[in-house]
Amino acid sequence: MSKTITMLGLESSCDDTAAAVVRSGARPEILASIVAGQTALHADYGGVVPEIAARAHTEKLDTCIETALDEAGVTLADLDAIAVTAGPGLIGGVLAGVMMAKGLSAATGLPLIGVNHLAGHALTPRLTDGARYPYLMLLVSGGHCQFLVTRGPDDFTRLGGTIDDAPGEAFDKTARLLGLPQPGGPSVEAEARRGDAGRFRLPRPLLDRPGCDMSFSGLKTALLRERDRIIADNGGLTVQDRADLCAGFQAAVADVLAEKSRRALTEYLALEPSEPLIAVAGGVAANGAIRCALETVSAEMGVAFLAPPLALCTDNAAMIAWAGIERFRAGHTDDMTLAARPRWPLDRAAQPMLGFGKKGAKA
Repeated sequence: MSKTITMLGLESSCDDTAAAVVRSGARPEILASIVAGQTALHADYGGVVPEIAARAHTEKLDTCIETALDEAGVTLADLDAIAVTAGPGLIGGVLAGVMMAKGLSAATGLPLIGVNHLAGHALTPRLTDGARYPYLMLLVSGGHCQFLVTRGPDDFTRLGGTIDDAPGEAFDKTARLLGLPQPGGPSVEAEARRGDAGRFRLPRPLLDRPGCDMSFSGLKTALLRERDRIIADNGGLTVQDRADLCAGFQAAVADVLAEKSRRALTEYLALEPSEPLIAVAGGVAANGAIRCALETVSAEMGVAFLAPPLALCTDNAAMIAWAGIERFRAGHTDDMTLAARPRWPLDRAAQPMLGFGKKGAKA
């Protein structure tokens, strides 16, 4: 299947409603990428409320699709297929996207392709830079953190991941503990720029153990204890106390990710890839200190480093459209039995990191 493919992608796994049109060719082209965020809807709750998110997706999906088609200068008749995030994610949001895609497919006769949201992130380096398989992917976001050897659109080997909180989740919780606005990543990073990262020596969890697994829950707890100690000793937090806590927390996360990346790269390089590459995606990839630490490690090990543009690191539908193109080229399509899945590990042969639930492996 070598012909040019024009794909509509839909994404609604968390709190961003997105639609995009991507066209394959000598070089992939993003004809349109529309993202409708929900930050204001959840601002008063300190995090994403699933019911509010799902309702917003149902209200915004059709508008996002119409806008994306108009911006791309195409109609439904110009498309070759429709790709949609079918999991993992907040089930109400995933279901809204899947049902919309099914309706469009039934009405137009266009093939339907279910995409794993994590695969969308993992394949983004191929959309933006034509990365060649196999490459090492660090997916680091609000809900996920794992190292993946990426060999194909459905071929992933997990080398390690978080056994509890994802880094983005830890950033959000840290922001709440310190009275900073959500989303926590940008808020903590902004405070950290004014802080002294050496004032509070927070722990670097699991660095004393072999392997690539990570843990961030204990780091958040250590920050909470430091905050409470300062308040007890001084009667409150100063602006500088808060900045120093943010700087110490961010430095600890960066150190953990850097050391675990070094270990993952060692395993990856043992495969003798022809063009060694580590790529990073997910919202936390936007953090400047973390990105700098990862670039340093990759340079020390002689491996190319790639971070897609920020707009393609966070949740978007262009990555879903591209993953759909890769799966469509491989001959994969779905039918009306496509199910919305709250859990969907990429490496199905690996032991689950967070255990099993009624819906299957969590990660």
